[in-house]
Amino acid sequence: MGQQLDDELKIYKRIEGALRNIQVASTSDLCWTPLTSVGLKTNIGVSCIPRYGEMTLHRLFLALDYLHTECKIIHTGTVFSPDLELDHFLINISDIKADNIMFGIADDSVFSDFENNELQNPCPRKELDGRTIYTSRALRMPKNLGAPVLCDFGSAVMGDEQHSEDIQPDIYRAPEVILQVPWSYSVDIWNVGCVVWNLYEGGSLFSGQDPEYQTYRSRAHLAEITRLLGPPSPSFLARGNLTKDYFTEEGGLCAGELVGDHIPLEQRETSLEGEEKEMFLRLVRKMLQWEPEKRSSAMELEQDEWVQAELHK
Repeated sequence: MGQQLDDELKIYKRIEGALRNIQVASTSDLCWTPLTSVGLKTNIGVSCIPRYGEMTLHRLFLALDYLHTECKIIHTGTVFSPDLELDHFLINISDIKADNIMFGIADDSVFSDFENNELQNPCPRKELDGRTIYTSRALRMPKNLGAPVLCDFGSAVMGDEQHSEDIQPDIYRAPEVILQVPWSYSVDIWNVGCVVWNLYEGGSLFSGQDPEYQTYRSRAHLAEITRLLGPPSPSFLARGNLTKDYFTEEGGLCAGELVGDHIPLEQRETSLEGEEKEMFLRLVRKMLQWEPEKRSSAMELEQDEWVQAELHK
């Protein structure tokens, strides 16, 4: 834990060093609501679009562009631990997911209501070893949210160093991570592509569930990616230290029976129609590519036609 805190401090120092302007608001924006809670508590599920989605994506791409180009930081990076509960809020695998996109609370009445409720109906508490332990009291969902903020840099890594270690929660693992191809900033882009789909469609693109083992397996995940994107190029496979564990010399998946029929994104997307659907799918394809070099940068994604169209509706 101590080393992780030291590493996180280094990341924040690098971010601070790259800042041109630092704004400090000591009495505001001290409490934040995760994006998943926004959807759940407003009874609109994970698909909290369009109410917050366009602003969230725009700010997320701006944040990543700043991290990648100015700070030389990769948000998603740590040694993978399969024993971690992936849905836990305090997960040690730092990744770009809905729980790591926080909104400021711009509605101060939330806090005054909280104070009044505590004064009128104090929550249960007990004394233990000289300390007072209070039962948690939930905050009311605010009517107005502040700007979204990308958080949790506990396992971010320097982008100006070479990486090949295993990272990311199972369903967000980029192809280069699975095959142990040296990875860089583009793992964040793959991560965002998975999150964007999850937010708009209300479900994950990949599960990695292997029918033989009834749990996550990399071969099943690769089969799902192949089913969606088609087979990877020989040049990409040649760069992976673990390629031989999953692919034949001819480039076919060893567990080819898991691939099944090709299911394009058009068939998977069900919430949009017409030109809006086509623009959304073009955005997703810019992020979900086998080869890291073919994924768009955060700056390019911030200027994407669909993001800009949604932002200015």
